[in-house]
Amino acid sequence: MNKAKKIPASPQSFSPHEVRISGGFWKKKMDVNRRETLPIVFQRCEETGRIDALRQTWKPGQPNQPHIFWDSDVAKLVEACSYSLAAHPDPALEAKVDEVVAWFASAQQPDGYLNSHYTTVEPRNRWTNLRDNHELYCAGHIIEAAVAHFQSTGKTTFLDVACRYADYIATVFGRGEGQRRGYPGHEEIELALVRLHSATGQSRYLDLAEYFIDERGQHPHYFDQEAIARGEDPKNYWLKTYEHSQSHIPVRDQKKPVGHAVRATYLYTGMAAVAGATGDTSLLQACKRLWKVLTSTQMHVSAGIGQIARNEGFTADYDLPNESAYLETCAAIGMAFWGHRMLDWQPDSTYSDVVEQALYNGTISGVSVDGRRFFYGNPLAAHPGFDGNGNFVKEGYHYRRQEWFGCSCCPTNIARFIANVPSFLYTSRGDELAVHQYAESVSMLKVSGQSVRVVQKTNYPWEGEIALEIAPEKTAVWCLAIRIPGWCKSAVVKVNGRKIKLAAALSKGYARIQREWRAGDVVTLSLSMTVDRVEAHPAVRQNAGRIALRRGPVVYCIESVDNGADLNGIALLPDPAFEVTFGKGRILGGVPVIRAKAVRTKPQGRKDPLYGDFGAWPRTACTVTAIPYFLWANRKPGEMLVWIRQINS
Repeated sequence: MNKAKKIPASPQSFSPHEVRISGGFWKKKMDVNRRETLPIVFQRCEETGRIDALRQTWKPGQPNQPHIFWDSDVAKLVEACSYSLAAHPDPALEAKVDEVVAWFASAQQPDGYLNSHYTTVEPRNRWTNLRDNHELYCAGHIIEAAVAHFQSTGKTTFLDVACRYADYIATVFGRGEGQRRGYPGHEEIELALVRLHSATGQSRYLDLAEYFIDERGQHPHYFDQEAIARGEDPKNYWLKTYEHSQSHIPVRDQKKPVGHAVRATYLYTGMAAVAGATGDTSLLQACKRLWKVLTSTQMHVSAGIGQIARNEGFTADYDLPNESAYLETCAAIGMAFWGHRMLDWQPDSTYSDVVEQALYNGTISGVSVDGRRFFYGNPLAAHPGFDGNGNFVKEGYHYRRQEWFGCSCCPTNIARFIANVPSFLYTSRGDELAVHQYAESVSMLKVSGQSVRVVQKTNYPWEGEIALEIAPEKTAVWCLAIRIPGWCKSAVVKVNGRKIKLAAALSKGYARIQREWRAGDVVTLSLSMTVDRVEAHPAVRQNAGRIALRRGPVVYCIESVDNGADLNGIALLPDPAFEVTFGKGRILGGVPVIRAKAVRTKPQGRKDPLYGDFGAWPRTACTVTAIPYFLWANRKPGEMLVWIRQINS
């Protein structure tokens, strides 16, 4: 494989039992997730038969036939609950989780295999269709859930199940005699195996993750071979291209992101995780190349990716539609996972800025404020009569969040994502502690072999003032790296009240402070938080002559509930005179709201001609009101727009 290796010091991320969100923005989100979302997801998984499937009692002809990906939904639920238990112990919830874990254990076969669909519905067809079905994908989510359950509760009941399953999978797949040279059609197990390696210290799990990544896209193509074994002609593959699963060529040879967006980001996360754990610089370079192309040509301002519904994935460079944008919630979550794993090598805001972009925009837009309804896709414009893919449904239709979906990967995913937000704040490597994200929190971290208590005090993302109280168990010299967000026009960093020379300390977007740290040290960070007009690359044809509003890391949008109908008739003035006030009511209470000067071109009615001379429709002055994008569709149904017209004179 020509893999050049330079083994770095082992990176360390920190889980919710080490980083506790204590207040502010994310505390509210996590509380709603715990009180509302998790019970609803539990209920839906019970009602739809997902949990019952593990009992293996289904018989042909009965309803709720176990589906090929149901185990992944239940596993993500267990993972979400485990993170929640780490932050907020709850004996009743823990008992429910233990019951589900017991059902997973009971569903495991004597040889270690664990899949409710294949065990019950197709017992003779194990591993016969990795291309289209989801055995290894489900296995990955089971492994991730087991690791989270172990880290949060200290119990090994689920971890033992996951290890048995992973050990069995390692006997089936590989390059040894009698083994299958296969890999998943829907990636996920790669990143999960790295987590299992970290939790157990067993190198065989890392070896298996490397195998799945290295084998992908090799020829003769495994998916062709398994199709022939099923008696099918590979040429009849319904998608006609293995780009859909990023298996068209070996991963190190891939030049740009293609295919299904969630599969892609899960693969890239696994590649980055393996690279960080092994020091494989060839994998790292592939990740860097793919990241640069994706974020510079195919990522929306919300950090949403996967532009169209047809393949739930990528199209052409600079093709970034708004009303028809697909932008699956899971794909934005995948961007956050991938970006965070890229930080295993070193602090670099190239990645952590995008993680933040996803955290405050394209991920949490996927769940309502009350935590009870969900988006699968997250378009950047909505118009009455049209669905989230820009297709006409009927007059009067409004695109709204749903209670559940037949394919409910997104509700279970956003539940585990929000519960696991604490893990995105910090990483450490050797004698350096990096602060990637900002949130009111109390943490006990490991740096240079010793424990360090870090307390963050902030009202971020609404305000740019952050204080970090540092308390190492003993005085020692090490480096604190603090991210200066790319959106910030000016920043001031002080240590114990003394300003540091930021230009000299700045490296890859981080202020690196090397000093002898002692209990009582306080680092303050002051970020200017202005309202910015964001302009798209000129090649993005859908946004020509339009701007998006951003304040700090938060992207804003306008809704008809605040601005009336015909949002495309609104245009911001050259000098909009932005005013930031705080919203009121259940949805906007305490949230910064942007008001700006604009003009509106509004038709008088159906008697107007379809076309007229320039200036036929006069402009009238108005004030436009913008709210955070993630809050849209929580009030009265109507239009929504992120990219607003801008007049230049």
